[in-house]
Parts: sequence; structure tokens; C-alpha cells
Amino acid sequence: MSARRPPGAPAAPVVIAIDGPAASGKGTLAKRLARHFGYAYLESGRLYRAVAAKVLDAGLDPSDEAGATRVAQHLVAEDFKHPSLYDETTTKAASRVAAYGGVRAALLRFQRDFATRPPDDAPGVVIDGRDIGTKVCPDADHKLYLTASAEIRAERRVGQLRDQGREAIYQRVLADIQDRDRQDETRRHSPLARAQDAHLLDTSALDADQVFMRALALIDADLKPAD
Repeated sequence: MSARRPPGAPAAPVVIAIDGPAASGKGTLAKRLARHFGYAYLESGRLYRAVAAKVLDAGLDPSDEAGATRVAQHLVAEDFKHPSLYDETTTKAASRVAAYGGVRAALLRFQRDFATRPPDDAPGVVIDGRDIGTKVCPDADHKLYLTASAEIRAERRVGQLRDQGREAIYQRVLADIQDRDRQDETRRHSPLARAQDAHLLDTSALDADQVFMRALALIDADLKPAD
């Protein structure tokens, strides 16, 4: 599965693509792998959240595709520090704007530039999202697709919210996750899907350490020459 480069070609940054639905554990894994290998990390979902936050700040309707596309085309690094990036309203708006082809096209360029020219001359990158292995970096050196049951993912999200001191009702969180899954899997542009050459990693019964160790084993397996 590892990408093959022509003999003598300059070493390009190693790319690890991690995809999966909400609360599957991909963000936790991606950050840990980036630290482990000394790679740059990009949470692609943060880009869509930044667009959504700016759309809301501008008084635009998240259903306004043209407006959201204009915002995405003028996104800057400072926008990723918006204080309401992870508010519930922004989260819902982000899911909507992420379905727009114009928004995705604008952010695609940002993500690919990050992958080919990592900050601080890092030797590689880890990018997590929903279409990294299928659309953003289809030639990634390593591809992982994380999943877990909706019920387990809802339990995790409830725990995260309560740890932040926020109210969280399990049934409501579960309904939100199921609704998000439907939107992600059925959207017209770059729907959530496992790349054919991505390793499947079900995290339902695994803790963070177990997920990390299994991911390392899968990445190591990619590096072994085929028989």
C-alpha cells in the first residue's frame, strides 16, 4: 500500500492519511502518531469549522453555498484560532458547509499544500478527516480508516463534553452523530468512504493505547516488501 517513488527521486514528505466518522478516535490517534514520528499534524475538520465560524460571524446563512465558498477562498491561519470553533452551533454549520463543492475545492488546495510542504520542514505529515485517503491525498504512503459503533462514539462524545463541563444527554448526542454520519456518507462531494487501500481499524473495543499500537503495526506492515 505504501506509495512507490522512482529510484533517485528526492524524498517527499511521508503522508499518513486517517479517515473515519465523528468520534471514532482518529484525531487522538493522528496527534499521537505525529508526535511519535516528528511529523506535522493537520486536523482537516478544523478548516471546515473555521469556515463555518466565519460564515456565522458574517451573519450569513450556512445554507448559502456561494457565501460559504467566498469565505473558504479567503481563509487565513488566524481563522483556525476562532474561539467558537467547537461550539455546537459551529459544529452543525461546519457539517453543512463541508458538503459544498466550492468550499471543498478551496480547502483542498490548502490541505495538499500542507502535505507537500509541511511547516518547519517536517519529514512527514499526518492528516485526519473524512476524505483524506480518497480525495485529498490518494497517494498517501499510509492510509488508515477508523470506525466504531455509533453507540460507542456517542458515549465517547458525552464523556468529552462532560469533561469540558458541558451538559450532554446521551440520546441527543447519539442522534446528532447518526445525523452527521448520514450527511457525511451521502453528501454529493467527497462523501465519507474508506479508500480501497486503507487499513480498517475498528476502535469500538479498544482504548487509545491499543489503537496507537495497532496503527503502528499497520504502518510497519506497509514498509515491509511484498513477497
